[in-house]
Amino acid sequence: MESVNSAVETLVQSSNTLFILMGAIMVFAMHAGFAFLEVGTVRQKNQVNALVKIMTDFGFSAVAYFFIGYWVAYDVTFFQDAETLAQGNGYELVKFFFLMTFAAAIPAIVSGGIAERAQFWPFLIASSLIVAFVYPFFEGIVWNGNFGVQAWMENTFGAAFHDFAGSVVVHGVGGWLGLVAVVMLGIRKGRYRSGKLVAFPPSNIPFLALGAWILCIGWFGFNVMSAQTLDGISGLVAVNSLMAMVGGIIVSLLLGKNDPGFIHNGPLAGLVAICAGSDIVHPIGALMIGGIAGALFVWMFTVVQNRWKIDDVLGVWPLHGLCGAWGGIAAGIFGSGALGGLGGVSLTAQIVGTLMGIGVAVIGGVVVYGGIKAVMGLRLGEEEEFNGADLAIHKIESISIDS
Repeated sequence: MESVNSAVETLVQSSNTLFILMGAIMVFAMHAGFAFLEVGTVRQKNQVNALVKIMTDFGFSAVAYFFIGYWVAYDVTFFQDAETLAQGNGYELVKFFFLMTFAAAIPAIVSGGIAERAQFWPFLIASSLIVAFVYPFFEGIVWNGNFGVQAWMENTFGAAFHDFAGSVVVHGVGGWLGLVAVVMLGIRKGRYRSGKLVAFPPSNIPFLALGAWILCIGWFGFNVMSAQTLDGISGLVAVNSLMAMVGGIIVSLLLGKNDPGFIHNGPLAGLVAICAGSDIVHPIGALMIGGIAGALFVWMFTVVQNRWKIDDVLGVWPLHGLCGAWGGIAAGIFGSGALGGLGGVSLTAQIVGTLMGIGVAVIGGVVVYGGIKAVMGLRLGEEEEFNGADLAIHKIESISIDS
């Protein structure tokens, strides 16, 4: 009997390790989606830079999170011997891999907002600092109960802040960090003339669409595998993610007037918004959450660019910052039993937790980006920006045409 129990335990551990490993791989693949979404949106003279930023940000983020960020969030380090680390089929190691891919999404989100005029090394350093300190500080509060904040909210509001897969923890924080970076960086040269917006059309719609498709597919790993163990897996999460995605598609099509940029970002808006409540809302509620997110993105992207003159290239603040905040609050609305949800959430706690995430992102962004701007500067020179980041930073263009 003891040998049977041992075999069952090993099977469970190995299955959980494989489950979360598959999730880590799917979220890792999403970074290709971030890359191609940016490549297709920016002008051709900045395509190489878009690809290099996403790749290098991931590498530096992995190191920063391995040595510092994971420790800050979960009080776990990896300085034991390999035999100790490999216990339980190495589940704890793969759990780190999974959560690291979430952390690395923060600089990937910011990258789209600052495109076409940002210096390379200053933002790479900023990404490392954010993944090491700013993001895991809030991650630990929400997902590890650090500093007793969740316990306080549960005692005060009747429920802790609920963010199953990171509408606020990942996307909201990334989007609001992106807003701070974009504002500090300033507007691209020639973007506004005589107070009017000058169109910089996407360089490659097929690449933009490819990026959106890769992100949509990987998102089912992002959400479903956030259960982290096989016994926690839920088809409700998968179908809610699907319904929110299609809600974003349909509404962005109707409000975006057939614009392919809006249509391919619409599903992403829905998926950002459903992360928080994907495990507790009804699929019809998920459809509504995604539809509202699609509308929010189309409307606010237009407002930000045309009225407020904030040059957020990919619209990372409306897409991740605002839709992420909406997702955090929506979990408190549509997650209630009165609207067909599973309950166990407090709207007040959702609002407080969302505002807390925004506050951490804005303060952290001001400190990190402001400090680096004062020491190193953030922006390319005027001539470098005119020639494009590809030639200015990487000394090569994205396409070589033989003469």
